[in-house]
Amino acid sequence: MTTPLLRSYVCGDWYTASDEGRPLFDAVTGEVIARVSSTGVDFAAVLRYGREVGGPGLRELTFHQRAGLLKALGQHLRSHREELYAVSARTGATLGDAKFDVDGGIGVLLAYASKAKRELPNDTVYLDGAVEPLGRGGTFVGQHLCVPLRGVAVQVNAFNFPVWGPLEKFAPAFLAGVPSLIKPASPTAFVTAKLVELIVGSGLLPAGALQFVAGALGDTFDHLTGQDLVSFTGSASTAQTLRSHPTLVRNCVRFTAEADSLNFSALGPHATDTEVELFVKALVAEMTVKAGQKCTAIRRAFVPAERVDAVVEAVSARLATTVVGNPASEGVRMGALASLDQREEVRRSVKALADAGRIVFGDPEQVEVVDADPDRGAFVSPILLVGDPERAEPHQVEAFGPVCTILPYHTTAQLIDYAARGQGSLAGSLVSADPGFVREVVLGTAAFHGRLLVLNEADAQESTGHGSPLPQLVHGGPGRAGGGEEMGGLRGVLHHMQRTAIQADPDTLAAITGRWVPGAQRHQTERHPFRLHLEELRPGDTIVAGPRRVTQADVEHFAEFTGDTFYAHTDAQAAAANPLFGERVAHGYLIVSLAAGLFVDPDPGPVLANFGVDNLRFLTPVKFDDELTVTLTCKQLTPRESAGYGEVRWDADVTRQDGESVARYDVLTLVAKKEPDQ
Repeated sequence: MTTPLLRSYVCGDWYTASDEGRPLFDAVTGEVIARVSSTGVDFAAVLRYGREVGGPGLRELTFHQRAGLLKALGQHLRSHREELYAVSARTGATLGDAKFDVDGGIGVLLAYASKAKRELPNDTVYLDGAVEPLGRGGTFVGQHLCVPLRGVAVQVNAFNFPVWGPLEKFAPAFLAGVPSLIKPASPTAFVTAKLVELIVGSGLLPAGALQFVAGALGDTFDHLTGQDLVSFTGSASTAQTLRSHPTLVRNCVRFTAEADSLNFSALGPHATDTEVELFVKALVAEMTVKAGQKCTAIRRAFVPAERVDAVVEAVSARLATTVVGNPASEGVRMGALASLDQREEVRRSVKALADAGRIVFGDPEQVEVVDADPDRGAFVSPILLVGDPERAEPHQVEAFGPVCTILPYHTTAQLIDYAARGQGSLAGSLVSADPGFVREVVLGTAAFHGRLLVLNEADAQESTGHGSPLPQLVHGGPGRAGGGEEMGGLRGVLHHMQRTAIQADPDTLAAITGRWVPGAQRHQTERHPFRLHLEELRPGDTIVAGPRRVTQADVEHFAEFTGDTFYAHTDAQAAAANPLFGERVAHGYLIVSLAAGLFVDPDPGPVLANFGVDNLRFLTPVKFDDELTVTLTCKQLTPRESAGYGEVRWDADVTRQDGESVARYDVLTLVAKKEPDQ
């Protein structure tokens, strides 16, 4: 029977290469299960299709619309995840490994969708930071805005996470409005091919938003422009080669890499028995989940010198119960490596590490396996070593498999020095509840790590563990680890956008951004703005209300009613001695309350609720008999896609009789949309 050739999905259609391709093997049985080739793909046309079809289609959508599609895609993939689990088994993954990869990737889509709805506007442009005054008169202002790059996000992925890897890069690019070209590592490309088949079959994404190449990228890099991006996961040597490609250098193509990483975990010097157990459990999990084929797995385990023997004994006891073999068999806790080539690479690395220490558990050349041929499958035993931290090898050689080296330390300063010898890592962890020790190590090692976990009894129940990337936080690391931040909340989204400083007069800036800014024209509406539905409001709609005189009786009543009897409001002698006031003054929150009483329309209407106040500042004291006026201006409209209302941000400026602002803040309201027959 002919082995199937994986198809690419490019230029809006499935493409089959014109040659036989190279074979891909089942990591458990060694049989050929597919072939892969990209021969005949016109990569210039692929990039052009992404730029000319995918990009415009995505840029027409708002952040919230893209977030809605991400959520729908995540839900679609969740309903088909059993299919992905089944295919993943052929990479040597246990069901737990497959869930880690598949569910983790789906979780990234859903997390980004949720984060975008909360933190990004329902708009196509993102404003970065506040309006900056650039002149004394207020007629010249500036603001940074971010717009999608007009290119393609080219992702070159590693073999170890064929689902999570593509999705964690796709999500922020898609949210930013930039199409993706996915190139998986060949050994596990058949899993990514299944993922893309499910995505395309969903029909959810705009044309050109996602393309997929099974096989080599050919001359893709020759056609990249300064509007394109490259995101790479793999070895540091390959990252260096790609980073220095003449076209990338000439066109200043944005390049981010996740590369080699000698991640560490350290047991604190005063660890309790519970903390030792947490440390040992985490260490074994990092060695055996995905057979240790995780970029964030613990490679160096630092242990107080006097506790090394006890930790070795505890870790070895747990590893002795780890059943290796066919992931489909009951009781198997660790499957195969991704390929025979990978097994040989691990064996070579273990030999180098053993030259700088000794193996205390496992044998890299032989392993007992369940329901599989240990020679045809890419199986290897978990390997635990004890090494010399003064030798270079533990800090330079990464055995990308179920391998970890325990390294003794004597002082905190020594531990920090050893951790830094990894020359930049993705993740580190400390198991300790000693705040002094934790602070010293975190501040001493943070410059060399993208992420640090502090684990102890307080957070153990909720902690996601040493090696789990989280879409809310940075995923990347300095130096040897590549210097990239492939994930990281809005950082990942903004990486795919161009930040541009706009300098203009306030009215022009408001017209460009779609948001009212101080100094721009206001226009009073015929009806009270609170009587207007969401569709009827416009940035700049304003109401001016007041004045309202603030009396001594008001202040004293507010103090008695609320219990806020701070001396500046109630004690004339103490207030007179206060260098900021010199006499009794009104409560700040009384000012806000009086302002609300001035601008609120009390009758039922489109305004459903006030859900918060942002950026509240009290600027000038309000004294007895001052008169307050409030100017409330519609600042920003954010419709909600799936609700009958949207959010309206109002600028509130409370002034006294001399025109000086006494308080400035944003009022946040929920405002109803019109009913269909209105």
